[in-house]
Amino acid sequence: MIFNIMDLTPEVNAIVFGWLDDTYEFNSLTFTSGSRFHNGKPEAIIGDTLARNLNKKVGDPLVMQGSTFTIAGIYHGGTALEAGAVILPLDQMQQLSSMQGKVSGVHVRLRPVPSGESQEHYFKRAQAAIEAVVPGLNAQLATDRATNNQFVDLAHAVAWGTSAIALIVGILGIANTMAMSVFERTREIGILRAIGWKSWRVMVLIETEATALGFAGGILGIGAGWAGLRVLSYLPKTNIFVSTSLTPVHLLQSMAISVICGILAGAYPAWRGAHLSPVEALRHD
Repeated sequence: MIFNIMDLTPEVNAIVFGWLDDTYEFNSLTFTSGSRFHNGKPEAIIGDTLARNLNKKVGDPLVMQGSTFTIAGIYHGGTALEAGAVILPLDQMQQLSSMQGKVSGVHVRLRPVPSGESQEHYFKRAQAAIEAVVPGLNAQLATDRATNNQFVDLAHAVAWGTSAIALIVGILGIANTMAMSVFERTREIGILRAIGWKSWRVMVLIETEATALGFAGGILGIGAGWAGLRVLSYLPKTNIFVSTSLTPVHLLQSMAISVICGILAGAYPAWRGAHLSPVEALRHD
């Protein structure tokens, strides 16, 4: 296979793959219209997201770097990258990229692990056999390649960094809100303490309010985040990198983080409110 990033229009670029027409890679694609291309012909298949953005259908021409290809099929891919990609016959992609006789990589699908052999040993044996075919060839498991991908690592680092900043800002915002609430309700807290409320009950009261703020913020954040993803999915420059799917696990993780942030943010205001002197609190104006 070959892959590269190419400009399709002045505003739209996409990942372009070169495959053989009988590769097993097609098993991961579902054609919504048309069919796969044929080796040796100037044909292409494109993802449904890209087809929608370019307003293309089967039979339309697709011009790349001065060469015209006929769209043979439109498919739905398993990932956002596939949904926004173009796939050409390998020989056509080699000519387009000036890589005649060369490829970017070779994907190999292994047979099932033989009985009596561990999976780890089988993978190592297969890697050694593949690397022995061509001197200097490096064989990697798909999982290892994805894990060690520098682009993915950079994206994860940026995402975690941005999320950490957002969490800190959110915690400080809730903490400030709760601190002001405790200050404005000093007399109320003093009355509660005077009629017999224990310190822990005051802390529970304030922490409950902080948790409710975190929960409400989580609901609003999920809604705003999903809306943002929808907008990015329609922009030509970002749609191939964005997926609008939200799994229940992601939703639960988001809500858990929001609630925990609320609890952490309310800790100091709750402690301060619980340790107010009833006499001093009743004198507060």
